Amino acid sequence: MSQSVKRAMVSFGAMFMLFSVVVVSWGAGPLVLVDQGHGQRFAVEQEGELHLSRLAAILGEEGLQVATSRERLTDESLAKAAALVISGPFEPLAPEEVDAVVRFLERGGRVALMLHVGQPLAGLIHRVGGDFSNSVIHERQNVIAENDITFRIRDLATHPLFSGVEQFSLYGGWALNGLTPLARTSAEAWVDLDGNRKLSAADAVDRFTVVAEGSIGSGRILIFGDDAIFQNRYLDDSNSRLARNLAHWLAGG
Repeated sequence: MSQSVKRAMVSFGAMFMLFSVVVVSWGAGPLVLVDQGHGQRFAVEQEGELHLSRLAAILGEEGLQVATSRERLTDESLAKAAALVISGPFEPLAPEEVDAVVRFLERGGRVALMLHVGQPLAGLIHRVGGDFSNSVIHERQNVIAENDITFRIRDLATHPLFSGVEQFSLYGGWALNGLTPLARTSAEAWVDLDGNRKLSAADAVDRFTVVAEGSIGSGRILIFGDDAIFQNRYLDDSNSRLARNLAHWLAGG
C-alpha cells in the first residue's frame, strides 16, 4: 500500500471520528456528551413532541457544552466529557461499554440515565448497585388525566436537583432500588407483578423510588425511572425547572 493511500485512510478515519461526535450547542461550561448510539428514538437534534431538543437547549442556556455521539462508549470517546447522558436506549450497552462508563465515574465523571425500558441499561445499573422493576408503576394518588401510569411526584428529598421544584410529572416510570432515593411515589402506588393488568394480592404496593443517586469512585450517577420527563411535550414549568437543576448537577454543582 502506498504512503499516500495510507495517509488518505488515516485522514478519513480522523474525519469519521470528528463527525461521529456532533456539537448541538456551546456554552462556557463543561462538556456533556449525550449518547445516541444505542437505538435511541428520541433525539436532542429533533424538534418533535417526543424528542429532546428543548432539554439540549436548556443545558446550553445553563452554560454547558452539549454534544451527541453515535460511537461506542469507550475511554477515548468519554475522555473530554465531564458528564454523560443516556436517555431512552433500546439497544443494550456492551460489557466493555459498561466498563468504560464505570471508569469514567471512578475518574469523577457524572452520569444521568433515563429509562424508557430497563433492560438496555441493566448491565450498567446492576454494576453500580441499582435495580429496576419488571413493569411500570401505577398510581392511585396525583394521577394525570385519569391514566394511572401518568402522575405527579411530590415526595422529594432535600437535594439541589429539586431546588425550586415542588413536584414533577412522570409518564410511564419504573421503580428503582438499591441506590439513594431522591423522589418517590405515594404509598398507594403499585407494580403489576403477576401481569394481569389490575391490582391484585400478588402485586407490590409501596412508596416506590423513581429518581435515585449513587456514587462510584469520585463520580456520581443519577437514574430517572422515566425518559419522558425531559421530552419536549412534557417540559412544563416544573419539569423544565428540574431540567435546569439537572444541568447544574451535570456540571458538578
